[in-house]
Amino acid sequence: MTDSAEFQSAVELRRYTLRPGRRDELIALFEREFVESQEACGMRLFGLFREPAEPDGFVWLRGFRDMETRRAALEAFYTGPVWRDHGPAANDTMIDSSDVLLLRPSGPGFPAPDGAEGSVVLATVCHPIGPVKEFSEHFAETVAPALRESGVETFGHLETEPAENTFPRLPVREGETVFVWFAKFPGVEALGAHRELLARLGAGLESRLERPWLQRELAPTARSVLR
Repeated sequence: MTDSAEFQSAVELRRYTLRPGRRDELIALFEREFVESQEACGMRLFGLFREPAEPDGFVWLRGFRDMETRRAALEAFYTGPVWRDHGPAANDTMIDSSDVLLLRPSGPGFPAPDGAEGSVVLATVCHPIGPVKEFSEHFAETVAPALRESGVETFGHLETEPAENTFPRLPVREGETVFVWFAKFPGVEALGAHRELLARLGAGLESRLERPWLQRELAPTARSVLR
């Protein structure tokens, strides 16, 4: 994915709640049928994740060149033969697929894949009080350096894309503005070693947030680029 940077102008962070015990079934189907077929339609898949704390949680990320090509890419895929043949089986594993954030860049993007095994990705969603750009700048000036000093690089700084959803067949969360960031750890123990620091940094931002930030530990699947 040497060209991944051009597909980060519009990003979907998608979180599904699945029927009990069917997560591995969806992941197997997804990795077999929905990776190359989506990318052939003009999008890039950046990450596929199990959510260890939620046995029926599946999270994934896909990106687009811009909002207009997002419309064309999604139209091509969801009216195409792969989704027609395998979409019903995928939908049958799901209870809810509406938890979707439509985002745009607000800082460092997703890094190139490094092939590391056993890593853990931490996704954090913030609801800023006031302009999201001001919060993004404050994060870059305070939180990101503190994490960097402890050996943790943040990436994937994103904010709500306020433009109209160009593919309304797939709803996205509306009426809220968020700032999202990601970090990667070599394993669960490394993440645990940073919990105190993360809690302290989160507490330091409380006056700038409508609610405490929401952090999700994500375990990359076999075919996840972010890993």
